[in-house]
Amino acid sequence: MGLLRGVARTAVVAGTATAVSNRVSRRQAGRWAAQEQYAEPQPQYAPPPQQYAPPPLAPAAASGDDVIAQLEKLGRLRDSGVLTDEEFAAQKARLLGS
Repeated sequence: MGLLRGVARTAVVAGTATAVSNRVSRRQAGRWAAQEQYAEPQPQYAPPPQQYAPPPLAPAAASGDDVIAQLEKLGRLRDSGVLTDEEFAAQKARLLGS
């Protein structure tokens, strides 16, 4: 008799739990439907890719007088020992565009 009572009690508890769960699910579905009704529509497309600023333009070519002044300055730096002969040659080639 005790076994039958335990099985019956389990069946009643399981049935009650199922009924409560179903009621909670229906109530929640109703709330979600109501929220969707008043919610703003979400865009159905991807946002545009982020735009980046173009890289800065290369400096304009120096005029002839500027190149000569810069070469003279480089020569003084080389003569004073600030620049090596290799560094001077590299800067000179950069200034002359070769």
